[in-house]
Formats: sequence, structure tokens, C-alpha cells
Amino acid sequence: MSIVHKRTLKSILFGIWSKTLQNIAFFTFPYHITVFLHKLRGVKVGKKGHISRYVVIDDTEPSLVTIGKGVAITQGVMILTHQRDLSKYKPGMYAMDCPFKSGKVEIKDGAHIGIGAIIMPGVTVGEGAVVGAGSVVTKDIPPYCVAVGTPAKVIKYFKKEEAHEDLD
Repeated sequence: MSIVHKRTLKSILFGIWSKTLQNIAFFTFPYHITVFLHKLRGVKVGKKGHISRYVVIDDTEPSLVTIGKGVAITQGVMILTHQRDLSKYKPGMYAMDCPFKSGKVEIKDGAHIGIGAIIMPGVTVGEGAVVGAGSVVTKDIPPYCVAVGTPAKVIKYFKKEEAHEDLD
């Protein structure tokens, strides 16, 4: 993850553009329009990618988000590309004085992100993985498994031959 420095006029204007598109996408349907609006923001979305309404994709650097083919992102999901860097935080400091750090988020082909899940910066969700509703993903999730909880932990693995290969 990289440290995000002071915002420039260009980044502020992009943030306004991105937030405007995010707000429109928040209430649109069908999902094809929602996907299109997120693509305009810089999010990379593969074929048959489904982004439901009420999904929040970070305004700071949406271009750091890659969503693979056949991915389903359900309502209320938050995908973050930045967070506070608390590595130098200590008693007596204000957390708001800590700088931001950013990281890519990649959701691989065929993954499914359940209602209300939160995907933190710097995380990869593996191909065909299922993230349970309300889970908080703080670390990479391997392919073809079910991960649930806060923080998300793998509770089941699927055999590769059970996987559906029709993502084209």
C-alpha cells in the first residue's frame, strides 16, 4: 500500500466528479447502468459483472478497484481503497492526524460478495470465492471458498472440478 499525500485541485475535482457518479449509481437500475457509471469513475469491471444498487466504491481512487468477469456485488457492499495509516499512532495523538494509505482491491472472476460486506484496501478476493453477508475482508481470500465474519475467515473450500466455468 502507498501513502496518500495532500490533495491537489485535480484530485478534489475528480473526487467531486466521482462522488456525483457514485450518488447517481447508488439509485439506478437496471444494474447495467450502475456498472457503466462505476466504469466512468475508473473502476475496471469484467464481462457479466454485476454491481447492485447501494454499493459504495471508494471515491478517493476508484481506479484501484478491479472487478473480474461474472462477479456479483450485492447491495450495501463497501469497497475501500484507502484507510488511515496507524503505524505511527500513539496515545495522545488524534487518529485524524495520521495520513491515509491506499491499496488496490481485486475481486477475481466468478466471486460473489454478500450483502453489506466491507472490502478493505489492498485485498484480493480469489476466483470463485464467496464472501458472506456482513463480513469484513481485511486479508486476501483464496479461490473457491466461503469466507465469513469480522474479520472474514474461510469456513469452507470447494473443489475446482465443482466450479462453473461458463464465465465467457
